[in-house]
Amino acid sequence: MPIVGIIVVAAGSGARLGAGQPKAFADVDGVPMLERALRGVFGSVEPAQVVVVAPASHLDVARSICDRVAGVASGAVSVVAGGVTRQDSVALGLQALDDSVEIVLVHDAARALTPSALFDRVVGAVAASGHGIIPSLPVSDTIKRVAERSVVETVDRSSLVHVQTPQGFPRESLVAAYAEANQEFTDDAALYSNAGDVVDIVDGEPLAFKITTPWDLARAENVLAELRPVASIRTGVGIDVHAYDPGEPLWLGGLYWPDEVGLAGHSDGDAMCHAICDALLSAAGLGDIGGRFGTDDPRFAGAHGEVFLAETLALVTGSGWTVGNVSVQLIAKHPRLGARRTELEHHLSSLVDAPVSVSATTSDGLGFTGRAEGVAVIATALVQRA
Repeated sequence: MPIVGIIVVAAGSGARLGAGQPKAFADVDGVPMLERALRGVFGSVEPAQVVVVAPASHLDVARSICDRVAGVASGAVSVVAGGVTRQDSVALGLQALDDSVEIVLVHDAARALTPSALFDRVVGAVAASGHGIIPSLPVSDTIKRVAERSVVETVDRSSLVHVQTPQGFPRESLVAAYAEANQEFTDDAALYSNAGDVVDIVDGEPLAFKITTPWDLARAENVLAELRPVASIRTGVGIDVHAYDPGEPLWLGGLYWPDEVGLAGHSDGDAMCHAICDALLSAAGLGDIGGRFGTDDPRFAGAHGEVFLAETLALVTGSGWTVGNVSVQLIAKHPRLGARRTELEHHLSSLVDAPVSVSATTSDGLGFTGRAEGVAVIATALVQRA
């Protein structure tokens, strides 16, 4: 049986947030605030009994969220209805704890981004000291004492801290302090201290800020956007088609193909190189070949495919990506690649500085490629963070 109990207070109305529902059930970047808070709880090392105190109107929703986050540990979670005040809600949460619990943490669901390490830190400090433990951050702003809107003095901030949750306590002492309380306190540590018990501090976490107003919510969502990992591997697809032009030489895959019908185009019509460029640009999130090297740009009139590949590779690597590999398929009646496939793959691999595989097929007489009106090329590229 767990010796740690974590009471997650999620019963507030959240009027200042203006979400139109109890605050803990408002979304933070698409995920309910309570769910984000519980992710931090269940990421902690010490097994714990978790009691979520929710509004009576949202008990079923709270249970659903708890089951989703806890998974196989859902049996360690219970949901109880909250009281009129936060203090009442915590008292109700205390009543729901199992007899085995010796250390109690009280946490506000509104501190939804609190890292799991902070729960471990508080539990460890309570176990080691036997005191109440609160996480805190130093005050960095200058503090003034005022009277009737006039500054009286500057307060020495060296002895001041910002207080966070989870706050941890020996269970027996906390229950006794709640039994003695005859007034409302702003946090559990104040109630605990009022009963004559000792409260110590541990280092808090900048991410454990409280979401109270729409500004706080925007801050939390911006933080999550910054923390969201950028995919280290990405893929892109490129497609290019060109009509045959008997009056042009054939350039395909950066190679000259003598005695073959050429392709029409603003440049040399190298559909294979162009499709590879589109695939690479797509994978790196850099748009497409038309947007980067438009037909209205005279620099690329008649340019060979190697020019486009070199420019594309510079864009991709300049954005922090390296090419993993490229796969290309030609759909056409001609040319036939068989005799030059190895040469083609070697040449393209040297141009993109990564393995390139080439295959070919026909469309069984269907469509413009089947009627031998032109070629289509499909390329797939994989890029990864440099």
